[in-house]
Formats: sequence, structure tokens, C-alpha cells
Amino acid sequence: MIYPIVVYGNAVLRKLSEDIDPDYDNIQKIIENMWETMYSSDGVGLAAPQIGLAIRLFVIDGKDMAKEFPELENFKQTFINAQIIERNDNMERDYEGCLSLPGIREEVSRPDRIRIQYVDADFNPHDEVYEGFAARIIQHEYDHIEGKLFIDHLSPLRKRLIKSKLNAITVGKVNIDYKIKLPK
Repeated sequence: MIYPIVVYGNAVLRKLSEDIDPDYDNIQKIIENMWETMYSSDGVGLAAPQIGLAIRLFVIDGKDMAKEFPELENFKQTFINAQIIERNDNMERDYEGCLSLPGIREEVSRPDRIRIQYVDADFNPHDEVYEGFAARIIQHEYDHIEGKLFIDHLSPLRKRLIKSKLNAITVGKVNIDYKIKLPK
């Protein structure tokens, strides 16, 4: 099943998501549907708040960006109950976009190396270090489960400059080829 993507202005995108356990209702089906939704929307990652669920879950598949970023060649993972426990001080700037903010791409500064603890789709624990663009993608999706968006990393001036685009998103004035869920 392909979920509609929750877009800017929806309250769930600003909620701190909750941990889940293996008994969470239909969790494996939700994960399967998230993969399908992400692929049908041409995304690289998708977090549960983007489908309306305030739970600590996101999926990432970086293979489509592997030509430009070789470290993404085999980077496909489900992250549940993730906690970033270390970020280095070396910041890198690059452009980001988001399925929940269609039509907006902005340059964002993020640490280029992180350490993250999480459980996978089988609820096996992991403690891993990621660098480069893989670290960027994880941090972008992690922001979603923390109730943040990539635009929160922009300067006040940049935020003012995209305000009309953000307002257009809230009323569905976007040109995209995937289903969205507008704010109520």
C-alpha cells in the first residue's frame, strides 16, 4: 500500500516520535508499505511522521545516489528507535530536499560523521558509525523523528525567502507526482 506523504504544516511533522517494540501493531506491514511509498515517490529516505505516524522509524535506500556518493552503493536499512549518540565537529554543506517539502531544495550544514544506535526491522540492535552523504541522509530522516525539518537548519533570512513556497505547500499548490496529505 502506498501512503500519502504528509506535507509541511501538518502537526505530526513537529511531534517528538515515540519508541516502539516488536509488538507494535502491524509494524512489519508498515515498514513494507514505507519502502513501497518511498520508492513510488522517488525518495531516498522516508520517516514514519511523513506517513502520519509519530513513531521512531525511518527507512533509507541510497543506491540511486551511489554514482555520486559511492558509500551509498549498498546502503539500505530500516532504523527503529534510533538515537544519534555522537556527531563530530566537522561540518559539511550540501543541498537537501524532502518529500514533505516538495519543490524546496536548500543548502544545509551538518556534521559529516555520526554514531547511531538503533534496531533494525527484526529488532536486532546496532551501534554504527556513518560518514559523508550516508551520515547526511540519516540526520535528515532522524530530524523527522525528532519533530524537525531540514528548513529548521536555515538562517532566518533563508526561511523568510522560502515562506511563500511553504505557504503554497500547506494548501496543495505543488507540482508533484505522488499523493500528499494536506494539513487540517
